[in-house]
Order: sequence, then structure tokens, then C-alpha cells
Amino acid sequence: MLYLANTAHWQFLALIAGFLAWILTMTTIGLNDWRLWEVDDVSVISSGVAWVGIWRACFHSHVLPRMENCWSIGISDTFVPIEISVAQVMMMMAVISGLAGNIIAAVAMRMVYFSVKNRRSIRLAFVAGGLLYLLTATLCLVPLVWNMTSVLNNRTIDFPPEFHLPAAPVSQKVGSAIGVGICSSVLLLISGLVFLCYRYVWHDVISEASRDPLHGPWTVTTLPHNSELSNGNIQGVDNPAFTNENN
Repeated sequence: MLYLANTAHWQFLALIAGFLAWILTMTTIGLNDWRLWEVDDVSVISSGVAWVGIWRACFHSHVLPRMENCWSIGISDTFVPIEISVAQVMMMMAVISGLAGNIIAAVAMRMVYFSVKNRRSIRLAFVAGGLLYLLTATLCLVPLVWNMTSVLNNRTIDFPPEFHLPAAPVSQKVGSAIGVGICSSVLLLISGLVFLCYRYVWHDVISEASRDPLHGPWTVTTLPHNSELSNGNIQGVDNPAFTNENN
């Protein structure tokens, strides 16, 4: 018989880490501050800082009707650089593969803790979950590193006039969204490696039963019969207290 309840504790923690990493991946997609642009013209951009994400570009203004102004960035826009277009596609693919990885990893853990049949497919489920976690981490890391490189090289974006953003900022910094994405990628890498390293152990039921007092071997212990006492088979021992009194 195969006992697996105590063989996948690290994988259970990896499943929790993978689920948290998937949430962080979706958070990274929704954040606007992939790039922080510092501009010198504050006539429209009152804060002097604009946030450029993969889906929107935003800034604060006291001149325009709204306090926070955002413009959407589409994959078909001609001014969008290639690294942002790639990030839009790969990050969405990461969300899908991360969801699939969490589902398969949860199924693998269910097979370990609750299932009795189909034990031969457990290893396959853990490998599939680990590979999907690694794939999700790769899909996240490629656009994150690419956009971070563009920020460090201070590359420009030719925004249309309605964006009110200059083509070249004074300086730009890496936003917090890239940091959140890198953290999620690291968690996904760790979860994938832990799932790939899973091993299960076989235990022999007979050997387990031999050590169990409920399954024997049993020794019968009974009191001697009167016939055995009368035949002298059982030799008694004198009580020292009575011996001392008689002496």
C-alpha cells in the first residue's frame, strides 16, 4: 500500500506560493507604473511625473478637466514600442498558464491527500504542474526584463499629441509594477522546482502490521491452572517477612 500524506508538505506550501504568485501576476498587469517618466514641463503634467504601463499612461494635472488623466495603450497602436506589445501578449498568456498550473497542482495535491486510486498518474500531475509554473515564470520574466532594460537605457516613446506626454522624458525610473512582477516570477520558479522534485515513498503493509500491536504477533499470557499448581510445576518463593518472624 502507498502512504502519501506525509510526502508532499513542501509541495503544499509551493501550491500556496504559486497561487499568491498568480495573484501578483494579475496585479502587475493592472498597475500603471511600469515606467516613471519625469518631465520638465509642468504646465499640463502638474506633478512632473507620468506613469507609463503596458495598458495605460497616466498623470496628474490641474489644467485638464480631470485630476487624474489616463489614456489607453492598445496593441495595434503604431506608436507603441515592441516591448510593450510583447508584454501585453505574454502577460495575458502568463495569467492563463498560471491558472492552469494552479488547477493541475491542486489536483495533484488532492490525489496525494485524498485519492486511493490512479496512484500511477500522481507523478505525471506533479510534473505537469511544475512545468506550467516554470512556463508562467518565463512568460512573466521576459517582458519584465525587456521593459526594465528599456527604462535603464532611457528609450523614448512617440506618444500622440492628445496624450500630452513628451517623446523623451528628462529621466525615467523602473516602476513598482516591475518589482511586483519579478517577485511573482521568483515565487513561480520556486514552486515549479519544488513540484518537479516531488518523490513518493512505498511502504510495505506487512512490515507496518508486524510493528503494530493490534496486528500481532500476539503472545498469550494466562494464569496457571490448579492442576499445574498441584503437580509442582510452579515453584513458589517464600516471603521474606514470614521467614524472619519464624526465625
